[in-house]
Amino acid sequence: MAQERLIRPREVAHRLAVSRSTVYRWFWEGKLKGVKITGGTVRILESAVRDKMAEVY
Repeated sequence: MAQERLIRPREVAHRLAVSRSTVYRWFWEGKLKGVKITGGTVRILESAVRDKMAEVY
């Protein structure tokens, strides 16, 4: 089983043309799936970004 790529919120914000604050808010609201890793760092699943792009555009 292949692992899915995890993307930094800054890159997600750039891809979706929104602020990093929006990316974090969507993550905490469950609108973008991702993981919280050691030290509280957030990473977003690449598939979640593709899904959001399809939804927005």
